[in-house]
Amino acid sequence: MINVGIAGASGYTGVELVKLISNHPKAKLCAVTSNSYKGKSLTDIFPSMRGFENLICEDLDIKSLSKKIDVIFLALPHKVSMQHVPTMLENNIRVVDLSADYRFTDAAAYESAYQTHTSKDLLKQSVYGLSELYRDQIKASTLVGNPGCYPTSILLPLLPLLKEGLIQPAGIISDSKSGVSGAGRSLSLSAHFCEANESFNPYKVGNHRHTPEINEILSLHSQQPVSITFVPHLLPLTRGMMSTIYARVTDTATQDKIRKTYDNYYGDEPFVRLLNKGMYPAISHVKGTNCCDIGIHFDETSRQLIMVSAIDNLLKGAAGQAVQNMNIMFGLDDKTGLNRVQGPL
Repeated sequence: MINVGIAGASGYTGVELVKLISNHPKAKLCAVTSNSYKGKSLTDIFPSMRGFENLICEDLDIKSLSKKIDVIFLALPHKVSMQHVPTMLENNIRVVDLSADYRFTDAAAYESAYQTHTSKDLLKQSVYGLSELYRDQIKASTLVGNPGCYPTSILLPLLPLLKEGLIQPAGIISDSKSGVSGAGRSLSLSAHFCEANESFNPYKVGNHRHTPEINEILSLHSQQPVSITFVPHLLPLTRGMMSTIYARVTDTATQDKIRKTYDNYYGDEPFVRLLNKGMYPAISHVKGTNCCDIGIHFDETSRQLIMVSAIDNLLKGAAGQAVQNMNIMFGLDDKTGLNRVQGPL
């Protein structure tokens, strides 16, 4: 049995982790932490969560935690995880970090979107947690940087084709949309009901902090600098995410080669589903699951490829992929504890 701790259990991602681990056949939830709700039970914080009255939020005391857990999920704000991870690793606690602090290999790329990185040496040790494409590295890792939700929805469709030379690295565009839970549980004007309901708007155009993360991973896999045009939008939904991605194909690309490439990369993957020709994803089809659905349209006249992906931003975009990474780290089947996922929101 894997003994698990969750730091930041009172946020939307944290509570998703609680539900997943509580129903995981090979894991035991031993500790939860929350600065905002120290001393309160998860039932106090989320009244819908009956049966968690005895799970009390505590301080993030690493020495105390090291005596009772094997792995910890960090559902903490960006810039906070790096304050704790070095000590956690020293105390033999494996880490799956859901903040951006350990998603990068290049500290300058991280600092362009966030702040000064205080444990740059660990960036060489951390593994990017895009489960399907980094499985071997994740298996051997003690520190996984769980990808952002937008990057997950964009990189899963793009990377196989980019690596196989079927799309051009220049001129890639992603038009992406997220439900309001993507902004987290903290109060913000844009997430107020009256602001978001019956509305639809872009935000952080040209300066969203997921852009450097996407660019770094695309550049690493294409072995040349890649700069994507990324425009996020806010949907009046609680959860769910969709990305429509446009790329020019290379001279050798055909629809058959594109579909075969996806089959080669994802044919045996339980959570990435390539839809049949003429079919496209819907958020309602992935809500409450750890799946990423991908549909494609190839215009042979214009040599333009359109990829559409959909995920649940709180699951495949966060907690679900984090548990998938834990499964890989501990030698379990990816699907363990993730086959029957139901969203609480």
